[in-house]
Amino acid sequence: MPLSPIEVLRKVPLFAGLGENDLVAFAELTRERSYPKGSVIVFEDDPGDALYLVAAGQVKVVIIAEDGREVILSVLGEGSFFGEMAVIDDEPRSAHVIAMEDSSLLVLRREDFYARLRSSPEVAIALLREISRRLRRADEKIGSLVLLDVNGRVAHLLLRMADDEGGDRITRKLTHHTIAQMIGSSRETVSRTMRNLVERGIIQVTRKEITLRDRRSLMLAARRA
Repeated sequence: MPLSPIEVLRKVPLFAGLGENDLVAFAELTRERSYPKGSVIVFEDDPGDALYLVAAGQVKVVIIAEDGREVILSVLGEGSFFGEMAVIDDEPRSAHVIAMEDSSLLVLRREDFYARLRSSPEVAIALLREISRRLRRADEKIGSLVLLDVNGRVAHLLLRMADDEGGDRITRKLTHHTIAQMIGSSRETVSRTMRNLVERGIIQVTRKEITLRDRRSLMLAARRA
C-alpha cells in the first residue's frame, strides 16, 4: 500500500523532528501527484512556487547543455525533497527534475509552506541545516571533478550516496550511464572502474543494491589528488 502523507513526511529529514500535530498540519497542505518514467516534473527556469517531496520512485536533477548532453546533479529517492532554493529566494528553478521511474510526489505550495513555518520554526532550522549540507556537498563535488581521476570520482560518489542512506548500502538504482553523467565521464570508463572495484572486493553489486565492502580503500581513492 502507498504511504500516507504523514508517513512520507516522517521519512523526510526536514519534517522528521516535528510532533504529530505539526505533521498533520503539514500533511493536510500537501497534494499528491504522479509522474510516469521519463516525464519532466519541473523545467529549468520554471517559477519556483512549490516544494516537492519524493513519496515513491526515483528522480534526477539535471542540467541539459545546448548540444543535448545531460549532466546529473543528483539522484533522489524516497524521503528526499527538492525545490527548496527556488521556494526560499523566489528565483526560477535552477535545473530540470525528471522521473527516472514511475514516481509519486507530494507538493507543498510556497504560500502554505511559509504560513506553517511561522508556527513550526524547527522546520526552518532543519531547512537551513539541509541547505548548508547541500552547499558543502556541492563544494566537495566541484573539488572531486577538478582534482580526482575517474576512479577517485566514482569512489567519492559511492561514499556520498551510501552516507545519504546512513550506512554502506546504496539502494537507489544507478546504471553505469547514470554514474557517468554524474561524474563527467564516459559509460565505458565507469564500467571498467566499477568492474575493477568488484574484482578487488571493494564493492559488491547486485540488481537491487551496491554494498561498500572496503570503505577505507574507497576513502583513500576519493582523497587522492
